[in-house]
Amino acid sequence: MTPPSQTESKLAQFKTILEGHKTMLVVMQDNPDPDSIAAAVALRKLANTLANTQCSIAHGGTVGRGENRALVRYLGLNLRQIDQLDMKQFELFAIVDTQPGTGNNSMPVEIEPDIVIDHHICRKMTRHCRFTDVRNKYGATATILYEYLTEAGVQIDVPLATALLYAIRSDTQDLGRDSTKADMEAFSQLYQLANKRVLSEIQRGKVSRDYYQMMADALKNAQVFANAIVTNLGQIENPDMIAEVADILLRDDQTNWVMVTGYFKHKMIVSLRTYEENVRADKIIHGIVARKGTGGGHPSYAGGQIPLKDNTKRTKDRLEKTVLSRFLKQVVKDSVPKQPLIQK
Repeated sequence: MTPPSQTESKLAQFKTILEGHKTMLVVMQDNPDPDSIAAAVALRKLANTLANTQCSIAHGGTVGRGENRALVRYLGLNLRQIDQLDMKQFELFAIVDTQPGTGNNSMPVEIEPDIVIDHHICRKMTRHCRFTDVRNKYGATATILYEYLTEAGVQIDVPLATALLYAIRSDTQDLGRDSTKADMEAFSQLYQLANKRVLSEIQRGKVSRDYYQMMADALKNAQVFANAIVTNLGQIENPDMIAEVADILLRDDQTNWVMVTGYFKHKMIVSLRTYEENVRADKIIHGIVARKGTGGGHPSYAGGQIPLKDNTKRTKDRLEKTVLSRFLKQVVKDSVPKQPLIQK
């Protein structure tokens, strides 16, 4: 007899967890990206179809990036702010595309999630949860949920297929970054179901006027250290901009590493990007935030957050110097003078 696949055995466990439960809260990253959003919607669909479990989807930050807002509008999602919810109304708790203790979600610390589905490196706290499926080799959490839906025989409608496909495209940069055979197979099948016109519209999501000022400031402040570019966005209302600026700066043809920082809700947010194949971004971020905050990610992209002791300029200046020093020691082999990216 052929042994059950990982997805088949996990799906059986998942069904057992759902049995007899009418409500579940699905928690995403605080500032959810397409993978968080699509995975949450897919998990809601799965729970509702298999056990008629009604789900609410929540997060603790903002949906700031134009593409992400466009995806939320297309799906017609009523996303909830987690601090405005009464936890007593939910029988089960799940988190997707993140894990307990990572610092990038707002699941109350006193609540141990019943379900954790993610594609980052498995955390110690995650292993204590009732149900976990963490596949750090996968390029997207959406791929895991696609396999669940397929294994369960759940029909994937056009909006969900579009969201899952966009999530895989986004997290793997069209399968060019940290992707696996599973991501490619999911991509191929979902492409046949997705709304291609909507995909194009989501990719060209509208942005507010201050987006351009923020981008201009980021470029103006950017400094070059040999093969690395570093910039700080200061205090921002849209933390998604930190990762977006990092993606743009990595396109520089003389750069292998990018670090972008900014401040949001009493935290420094750090985003790393790299083309380097021999040094992993998720390892570098741990060195940057060590003993100060939390971080994680993948070989070519990673992020972290460091809580601020206070909001004074002195505290921020010292933290920026520490973060920059830790970054440069790991990725720039020789001591080199900084140069502005844009000549004045």
